[in-house]
Amino acid sequence: MSTRDDIPLFASSPTNIQFDNKGRLRHFLSIEGLKKKVLCDILDTAESFSSVPQQSIKKVPLLRGKTIVNLFFENSTRTRTTFELAAKRLSADVINLNITTSATSKGESLLDTLHNLEAMHSDMFIVRHAQSGAAHFIAQHVSPNISVINAGDGQHAHPTQALLDMFTIRRHKGEFGALKVAIVGDILHSRVARSQIQALTTLGTNEVRIIAPKTLIPAHAETLGIHIYHDLKEGLRGVDVVIMLRLQYERMQGALFPSEHEYFHLFGLTEEKLSVAKTDAIVMHPGPINRGVEMDSAVADGVRSVILEQVTHGISVRMAVMSMAMQQGENE
Repeated sequence: MSTRDDIPLFASSPTNIQFDNKGRLRHFLSIEGLKKKVLCDILDTAESFSSVPQQSIKKVPLLRGKTIVNLFFENSTRTRTTFELAAKRLSADVINLNITTSATSKGESLLDTLHNLEAMHSDMFIVRHAQSGAAHFIAQHVSPNISVINAGDGQHAHPTQALLDMFTIRRHKGEFGALKVAIVGDILHSRVARSQIQALTTLGTNEVRIIAPKTLIPAHAETLGIHIYHDLKEGLRGVDVVIMLRLQYERMQGALFPSEHEYFHLFGLTEEKLSVAKTDAIVMHPGPINRGVEMDSAVADGVRSVILEQVTHGISVRMAVMSMAMQQGENE
């Protein structure tokens, strides 16, 4: 059985391959190692795309003639759909590769599949994989004219989710310097939490808190400059933003908490527990929500919830990342 020491909070990753030789974004694999200016440039670009859905024709021609391939080795309806919509709104052609019926399920190696897709003149791969580091591996082996975007790899990173969360926070709260943000739930297995902590720290957030049972907090988490709480109400006291996380049952080995009922009693978000946060605090969740486990429906559907806004903003943020990587990563 795995222990908490088996799972580092941040898997090491070669950040330099995210940029071309002029320091311009080519791949988007992780928040780790990125400067504040890069994150702000992505958020600002996403802001410029936020009005596209209100146009009579919901498209801009930035990636016309480009081919983007969704390589999802792990299921995710929400993430795949928002990437597909983002690509189409940039006027790109999109291919959704069904991994379960692809050549990789018939014995062909991953690299052979990639090289065949390259031979079809693909321009970008959107990669989601159950193994940490998969997106980095692919980025290290693709042709120079191809960009790779990490749509979630194992327990390592989910950078576009983190940035759409940052975009949502900025929309409601402005600058990060005065904010107190609490991340609640299964920190141990969450690639989203890792990317969120990195993004919040890079953007200069005043205080980042994680709230969870001791069994769901990674070893050595205290070295990251975050504040750790094991009591939900104490951790939520005075915060501006509450980010709830899904329990990652598929990645758990062994019993890490007594029962769902007990977990909800101690760490499930209710209106009563939320009352100790600031009166204008917003509630977020990357989805999908397990109602009655991570939060009560009254909170998920309440006036403080911005969960559906996160989904909407995900399209703008992914448009920004794809357009910046594709345009700046092209050969001169």
